[in-house]
Amino acid sequence: MKCIHCQAVMKQGTAPLHIDRNGCHLTIDNVPAWVCQQCGEAYFEEQEVDTIQDLIRTIEQKTNKFTLSA
Repeated sequence: MKCIHCQAVMKQGTAPLHIDRNGCHLTIDNVPAWVCQQCGEAYFEEQEVDTIQDLIRTIEQKTNKFTLSA
């Protein structure tokens, strides 16, 4: 696999993920990813993306309950 930004070789590893949404900040360390050996760009496979999206949905639901009750 090659990086779409710099065309260097991608290698399986891990990468951090940072998400800011609706006033919430989520950081996940060591998410399995393909990482560019030259520029450090990370690509996540479908399984990881699905898991991350499920986590975000859960956090949004919990956050909505929290802000509504305040």
